[in-house]
Amino acid sequence: QVQLVESGGGLVQAGDSLRLSCAASGRTFSSYVMGWFRQALGKEREFVAAISRSGTIAHDVDSVKGRFTISRDNAKNTVYLQMNSLKPEDTAVYYCAADRSTILHTTPRAYDYWGQGTQVTVSS
Repeated sequence: QVQLVESGGGLVQAGDSLRLSCAASGRTFSSYVMGWFRQALGKEREFVAAISRSGTIAHDVDSVKGRFTISRDNAKNTVYLQMNSLKPEDTAVYYCAADRSTILHTTPRAYDYWGQGTQVTVSS
């Protein structure tokens, strides 16, 4: 089992940057595919990005391509989401999640463990 704790959210203006972190407990962090999801008020949780266990393969949703970058540091048991050129439509609670499979899934139900989320609010 793994426990996940997100941090780094906040209130920023459009065009600003934020870096979210997700710290994982346990010694098997490198055994998990890691993903970032977000959920805006009144909307379903949606996929943002995922990264392979080694960190060599990443996949992100079209709406964040060129602006968001997922990365991981297995030595620090941490996955990151660097968010640049933020837009008001990026406002949401951001969650990290861990998946025991080797596939970079984009659906929430494929992930086994979740953090509590961190709020990101982008003002116009």
